[in-house]
Amino acid sequence: MSERKPQTEAVRIQAEVSPHGEHSVPVYLTSSFVFDDSEEMRAAFADEIDRNIYSRFTNPNVAELAEKISVLEGAEAGHAMATGMAAVFTTFGALLSSGDHILACRSLFGSTHTILEKILPRWGITHTYFDASDPDSWADKVQENTRLVFAKTPTNPAVDLVDLERLGALCQERDLILAVDNCFATPVFQRPLKLGAHLSLHSATKFIDGQGRVMGGVVVGRADLVKKIFDLARATGPALSPFNAWVLSKSVETLELRMEKHAQNALTVAQWLETQAGVSDVRYPFLPSHPQYELAKRQMTGGGAIVSFKVEGGLEGGRRFMDAVQMCSLTANLGDTRSIVSHPSSTTHSKLAEADRLAVGITPGLVRISVGLEHPDDVIADLAQALERSRG
Repeated sequence: MSERKPQTEAVRIQAEVSPHGEHSVPVYLTSSFVFDDSEEMRAAFADEIDRNIYSRFTNPNVAELAEKISVLEGAEAGHAMATGMAAVFTTFGALLSSGDHILACRSLFGSTHTILEKILPRWGITHTYFDASDPDSWADKVQENTRLVFAKTPTNPAVDLVDLERLGALCQERDLILAVDNCFATPVFQRPLKLGAHLSLHSATKFIDGQGRVMGGVVVGRADLVKKIFDLARATGPALSPFNAWVLSKSVETLELRMEKHAQNALTVAQWLETQAGVSDVRYPFLPSHPQYELAKRQMTGGGAIVSFKVEGGLEGGRRFMDAVQMCSLTANLGDTRSIVSHPSSTTHSKLAEADRLAVGITPGLVRISVGLEHPDDVIADLAQALERSRG
């Protein structure tokens, strides 16, 4: 038989063959696992045998989810945790020490900025930001104590792109670890490990679940790095519940189908937005007008679901638009079957200084939409009436 495609492998994986012959892996709602005798228990704790011990760090449902994402990403190993931010923080904690330096993409999720700017400095870990759209400046920002490069592409929320192949080459040249937040593209549309990254991270709460039900985070990549991350997670306890892991694992089996439809809808919405009065700077990776369109076509196989655009009227214009939305959801999430609209300046990135927001393209009137699986005509109709009603 020829080698199976990654999506087929992810659908067919089962973490453990049940003696009862279930076709779908059951939920292992247990805090711990029983041993046959003291020798088996000793060997398990000594890492001499691969054995479930305690669900804080080993559980069949969690292992199944990590294995599926590893297969989709082409990774050697993986570990799943309670949330995407747990995956980010545990990665930093496992791979960095006092005196180390992180080179990070300037356009990141707000909580990642908080970790970099307020938490890690307490332990002597510093950072410098680089601009996604200025690759010529990246090398000069590497310091003698730089240990890790952290990037998100497409960026949040301005939908800029980081050239992963170029950044990967820099990290190889300088012997740096490259970790990439691949949440927006998912393994369906982008595989950072194939472009030079050592780790790929996901907030599984987003597209991997896809229906706004549960939270989870996954990090996959080089086995030696994942082992360090697993060891810290084992000791500190950012554990993913077996039930959430089961939900996420089943969701992976429809990920490719959902992402293809998300991308079709998002492109349709983005193309419509470009024609609207009072709307400017529409950003979507697979729009020919995107300044990094050629890069998107090289490193992605689809544009994803996230579209950003600017409305007239600045901060108040953005708020009026949000208040005028009727069908789309206003919620602190993305990657749902239902379209979600957000206004970063007044919500997710409001804690950043205005200069820092502007530096990554978060202008007062910037709106981000995570385009869902509704009929695109209905999404467009809602945006159209919101634009009309919000004009000052």
